Amino acid sequence: MLRTALLTLLALAVAIGGGAASVWYALGSEESIGATAVGTWLTYPDLGTVNADPYSRAKVAREGALVLGRAEGLRFVAQRDAAGEPLVRQCRYTVEGTIPPARIWTLHAAERGGAPVPPARALNAQIVTYLPGGSLAATVGARAAPGNWLATSGSGPMALVLTLYDSPVAVSTGVSDIQLPRIAKVGCDG
Repeated sequence: MLRTALLTLLALAVAIGGGAASVWYALGSEESIGATAVGTWLTYPDLGTVNADPYSRAKVAREGALVLGRAEGLRFVAQRDAAGEPLVRQCRYTVEGTIPPARIWTLHAAERGGAPVPPARALNAQIVTYLPGGSLAATVGARAAPGNWLATSGSGPMALVLTLYDSPVAVSTGVSDIQLPRIAKVGCDG
């Protein structure tokens, strides 16, 4: 009798502990359920819709994030450069390529939790200088650079967040077929 009770408690402990651990992993992982990768950029196209999976909804609730509906726009997050290395604030990067069509877009640096990296400025469709052919070339880093410069400060991990507002990409089904700018490391300080 005691043996049956102990085995039952052990089975419950393993089930509850394993379930809690899997949820913790799913909510904290860089690329979780429902993510679509476009190069080094990740997006969750169903996040603001009724089709969002329970893990994505829980992640949004835990972070207190405001998500865009599919008709409103799409948010892409890159935590790694083109070589697959994590983005860090003490390094300089170039972001080069075309931006998909959108009424307006923004690009900013964020901490892993989502808070903007100081000095909390963003590049957007209205203030950048485009290259011939309509592509974008921007420098991300603490040192001022000519042309389009996205300032960062401090040290530690960061992410780049590209948000497309009122974009046909958001309502299309081929999100993974679009081209997004490439992020390349130029060098690091210290």
